[in-house]
Amino acid sequence: MRILVFGQTGQVARELANVLTDAWFLGRAEADLSDPASCSATIEARRPDAVINAAAYTAVDKAEEDEVLAQIVNGQAPGEMARACAKADIPFVHISTDYVFDGTGSAPWRPDDKTAPLGAYGRTKRAGEVAVLAAGGTSAILRTSWVFSAHGGNFVKTMLRLSETRDALSIVADQVGGPTPARAIAEATVAMAEGMADNPATAGIYHFTGAPDTSWADFAREIFAQSGRAVTVEDIPTSAYPTPAKRPANSRLDCSSLDTTFGIARPDWRTHLTDILTELGARP
Repeated sequence: MRILVFGQTGQVARELANVLTDAWFLGRAEADLSDPASCSATIEARRPDAVINAAAYTAVDKAEEDEVLAQIVNGQAPGEMARACAKADIPFVHISTDYVFDGTGSAPWRPDDKTAPLGAYGRTKRAGEVAVLAAGGTSAILRTSWVFSAHGGNFVKTMLRLSETRDALSIVADQVGGPTPARAIAEATVAMAEGMADNPATAGIYHFTGAPDTSWADFAREIFAQSGRAVTVEDIPTSAYPTPAKRPANSRLDCSSLDTTFGIARPDWRTHLTDILTELGARP
């Protein structure tokens, strides 16, 4: 199966490059998501067997003042991709986010739960979901959260950087979710594309996060424990660390349908963290 991937330098795209041996990876120069029509044109020209969209406008805080561009990239472009895939009768996998929910309660969010984004980023990602579903065809939406890897900017690398000059950090403890390794997301999207090619009835919305669920503060503690950094973590509430965009307090996602349909279980993020820290040369 020849897969076309939108995205080249992001965390999931970088891991997809390690997973796929025969694929096209399109960066901004080849397919600019701010020009949605170019995305569908690229699919029509390349004629792949499946498409994975691993590209997005991910600057959560900046999106609050740049929602127009975020809406084009996160909302309109995926819709164009999905329509082109439907026309070509090929599977399309689109990566979305826990930010489509308002983060209330403590129960894991199910794929069919009502969405209610708190900010611009979540609104634009939800718009992309709606556009993908409206396109018809064989499409799957994979919502995930708290992505980390050895590449790009993420919480793990930020904690390691801060630990170089700090011996104590205040970290938010009232936001709970599942840290998700980018490698596991990459593998899941490929398995979903292949699964839908065999059985189009498996199209739909799915959730995928690492296990067990944890807080940002406890995630940081595990990072420092595994990397041998003597950093004390102080638990603080979200209110003590204000940001332009509101973050969902409850990012727990019910991932059972992904396991039932595709046989993809939640990965243990602690094991993947060990591998990533080793890759970064950050293990004692």
